[in-house]
Amino acid sequence: MATATVRWGILGLGSIARTFATGLKAVPGAQLVAVGSRDAGKAKAFAADFGAARAHASYEALCADPGVDAIYVATPHPNHRENALAVIAGGKALLCEKPFTVNADELVEIVAAARKAKRFAMEAMWTRFLPVHAKVRDWIARGAIGEPRMVTADFGFRAGLDPTSRLFDQRLAGGGLLDVGVYTIALANMALGAAAEKVAGFAHLGETGVDEQAAMVLAYPGGRLASLTCAVRTNTPQDARIDGTEGSIRIPGFWHTTRAELHGKGGARETVEIPNQGNGYEHEAIEVGRCLAAGLTESPVIPLDESVAIMRTMDELRRQWGLRYPFEQTTKAGRA
Repeated sequence: MATATVRWGILGLGSIARTFATGLKAVPGAQLVAVGSRDAGKAKAFAADFGAARAHASYEALCADPGVDAIYVATPHPNHRENALAVIAGGKALLCEKPFTVNADELVEIVAAARKAKRFAMEAMWTRFLPVHAKVRDWIARGAIGEPRMVTADFGFRAGLDPTSRLFDQRLAGGGLLDVGVYTIALANMALGAAAEKVAGFAHLGETGVDEQAAMVLAYPGGRLASLTCAVRTNTPQDARIDGTEGSIRIPGFWHTTRAELHGKGGARETVEIPNQGNGYEHEAIEVGRCLAAGLTESPVIPLDESVAIMRTMDELRRQWGLRYPFEQTTKAGRA
């Protein structure tokens, strides 16, 4: 589907920014025109690597750039609130890397600001926009597995323990839940078509105090359930399964997949393999372009209220685990 040209900026130039910029090359009409960093040299190097015309030495300058339509926020989790509000105040459309914020209070503030300003805002939950996940939603919508009743998903990997890294430093909102557990929760919400009503979980808090692995059970309306795990110190298959009253869907490597398998009612079998045109990150940028062209301020694929619901689920889990980040101790946000 053709979209209007969107002039993109990228705020924060770490590894995920490079991944997004690479994906953007596969988006029809999209142009990376500007980047912003607090390090002028880094901004210039990034702009040169990806052909951006302007390299700003501050986030403020990027947000004020009149030649930018939309900004992708790629900074660490604790900076998302401040950066997202600056993007909205600058009159730009916002695409913010997942998790949208560290906690629900922060996100509620962003949502209020975006709606008041009538600016587009969306969480960069790139998995949600993969063509295979669109096919999964289609299977569910047409009743291919009857009523979805249970979701099972895991996302774990083993990282080397580095207390100063974003995965293990409490000051950077480290831990498995916000980094990869968020994918499993978003998948369960998508498959079961609602937000969780009740949440229970256990986590192992490692030597730096962050959740190194966790197991979660989410209860949804009508007795539907999700069993989810996440980890940053334990390798897992990273697969997902959606079980219904008349069949099931299996999604191997669900968070980056190009493949899904339907075992449907009446013995129906279907396997889809849908390759990406780029690295997979192009699809969320395409959605932003589609929404802007249609005059939308939210994406119906992952509306803002759903992102808030996901954050509330994670807040409750952290509350149960006694996990509160240092910067939440003295702020309104973070009542987890």
